[in-house]
Amino acid sequence: MVNLNAMLKQAQAMQSKLAQVQEKIDAQIIEGSSGGSMVKVTISGKGQLKNIKIDPALLDPAEVDVLEDLIVAAFRDAKEKADAYGEKEMSAVTGGMSLPGGMKLPF
Repeated sequence: MVNLNAMLKQAQAMQSKLAQVQEKIDAQIIEGSSGGSMVKVTISGKGQLKNIKIDPALLDPAEVDVLEDLIVAAFRDAKEKADAYGEKEMSAVTGGMSLPGGMKLPF
């Protein structure tokens, strides 16, 4: 028979470890770029925008749509890196056990 107290203690320890990893992920700063690094975006591990750097050569009023696209692309790049970092860190705690789509830890 499975020792219920032992299982409960293991679950609590994992929840605590997951919370620590989530804090580490949230504190991480990730940079994404586009246009040959002419646009750089910095976000937190949570995906919150922290900073945007734009090469002055891109500041042409006739090319605003290009600049807008480059900003979106840089943000997407940073977000993909943040997501990959978070998955890697969480996988270390969960032993590679994947969660159903849309489910985040800690709960």
